[in-house]
Amino acid sequence: MSFITNQFFIGFWINFSLIYMFRKIPLMTKGGWISAGILGTILWGCLSWQGWISVVIYLLFGSLVTKIGYKFKKEKGIAEKRGGRRGPENVWGSAATGLFFAMMTKFNFANVVFFKIGFAASFASKLADTFGSEIGKRFGKDTYLITSLKKVERGTEGGISLEGTLASVLGSIFMAFIMLRLSIISTKYHFIIVAVSGFIATLSESIIGATFQNKYKLTNEMVNAIQTSIASVFAIFALILYSYF
Repeated sequence: MSFITNQFFIGFWINFSLIYMFRKIPLMTKGGWISAGILGTILWGCLSWQGWISVVIYLLFGSLVTKIGYKFKKEKGIAEKRGGRRGPENVWGSAATGLFFAMMTKFNFANVVFFKIGFAASFASKLADTFGSEIGKRFGKDTYLITSLKKVERGTEGGISLEGTLASVLGSIFMAFIMLRLSIISTKYHFIIVAVSGFIATLSESIIGATFQNKYKLTNEMVNAIQTSIASVFAIFALILYSYF
C-alpha cells in the first residue's frame, strides 16, 4: 500500500511541476492543463511512468497533428476551436475510458493483461481518430459519407477520405507500437489486436457521426467516449477469443 501511495505522490509532483514549467505552451487551456495533471497523476499511480509517458506521447502527437494546416482549416470553418488547444472536456472525453482501465489494473479480480489491452486500445483508437480527422480535413481530396459513400464537404460528421483513412491506420499502428515499446502490451499478437481495434473503433466513430450524432445531439466528447469504449471492448474480446485458439 505504501508503494502505491508513493507512486501517486511521485506522479503528483512530477505532473504539476512539469505543467507549471510548460503551462504557457499553447497546447491546452488552463482547465486543460489542470485536468491533464490530475489524469497524469492517476496514470502514474496505476501504471507507473510507462502509462504516463504513453499518454503524454498521445497528447503531444494529437496536438501537433491538429496544428497541421490549421490556417487552411480555420478558413474553411472546420478547425478545432481555441486554436487547437485542448480543454478539460477534450482531456476527459478522450481519456476517460483509458483511465478506467488503468485504475482497474489495481484490482485483482481479473487478469491485468485484459485491462492493459483495453487501456492501450482506447488510446490507439483516439490517436487514429485525431490523425484521420486532422489529416483528412487538410489533405483529403474527396470526402464521402461512410454510410452511403455520397460525396460531402470536408469536415462533415461521418465523412471519410482516402488520405484521412490511411492516416488513421498510421495513428493506430503508431500508438500500438508505443504501447508495445513501453511494455504496456507485451506480444506481437497484443500489438495486432490493439492496432486493429483502434482502427475499427475509428470507423465506428464515423458511423456514429453520420447516423446518430446530430439526431441525438451527441457532443464530440460523448462520441469520443463511445469510440474509445468500443475499441477497448473489441480488443478485450479479441484477446479472449485468441486465448481459446
